[in-house]
Formats: sequence, C-alpha cells, structure tokens
Amino acid sequence: MNHYLIELYTPNAAWKGLAIEERKKYLNEVGTAMSGLYEAGVKALTLSPLSPDVDQTSEHQFLAVWSFPDQDTCDALLAGIKASRWYNYFDHVNAAGKETGFLEHLDTLTTIK
Repeated sequence: MNHYLIELYTPNAAWKGLAIEERKKYLNEVGTAMSGLYEAGVKALTLSPLSPDVDQTSEHQFLAVWSFPDQDTCDALLAGIKASRWYNYFDHVNAAGKETGFLEHLDTLTTIK
C-alpha cells in the first residue's frame, strides 16, 4: 500500500535574500541528500508551480507530490526536509496519508463523528 506526501510551499524572505550562487549550492546539497531516498523507493510524482486558475487553490506557489512504499520511508523524507533547513527558506505545508480507494474514502466520510 503506497503512502503519499503533498507539500505546498512558497519561497520566503530568507530564500529571496540568498544570492543565486548560495541558492544553487543549497539546492545541490538537497539533491545529493535525496539520492539515498530514491533507492529506498521514494518517487517524486510531480514538483511544479501551482496552477493559479484552479477553484479553491492555495496561496502557495509550488507543489510536490511524493509516493512511498511505507510510512517509515515517508517519515525519512520528512526528517530529511526538516534537517535540510528547508523550512527556514520556504513557507511550507505538508499533508500525508496512505492510499485508499474511492468507496473506502466515502465510507470514512460517512462515519466521521
């Protein structure tokens, strides 16, 4: 059963205050750190700007959707994101959950107390 993480993020003043070379260096470090997670089954389904023309869209600028084979691997990515100081540079929201089907989801919504 797959697990998913959705990130919504926007560069903040600290990121905008970095010189282009500092940004490149930081992002290269993040990319290098990610190599082990890809080997563990992490899949980046998309990393993209948010479409501003969607009804009820978020105010964030970017979207990342990740897939994992299990919760432990998702937790490893979340720990890596935090350790990388990513949250220092981006206003950020995470949402995570495991894969469920449509009918199971409807049943869950029906039985909420």
